[in-house]
Amino acid sequence: MRIIVMFDLPMKSSSDIREYNRFRKYLIKAGFLMMQESVYCKLALNTTVADGIMASVRNNKPEHGLVQAFTLTERQFSKIEYITGTSSSNILNSDKRLVIL
Repeated sequence: MRIIVMFDLPMKSSSDIREYNRFRKYLIKAGFLMMQESVYCKLALNTTVADGIMASVRNNKPEHGLVQAFTLTERQFSKIEYITGTSSSNILNSDKRLVIL
């Protein structure tokens, strides 16, 4: 499963900018990858893990602005159609991360 988080946060005051940076850094530290500006994605092994990730996002939400999140299955995620531009493959999404012990 994939968790997609999209957000639109105010950037009017210095406290708004601080809150934006704090939330963005939280997403990166939590293992989310940026798909495009203000759209982040994370892989979850099952629905239990996905529910835990969603709860963590709720706990770290900014006070103001709009944050939306949803889950997709791998099959749904693989059907993303690129209208313009190309996908950038990341080593985290390939079998190169496999470690054989």
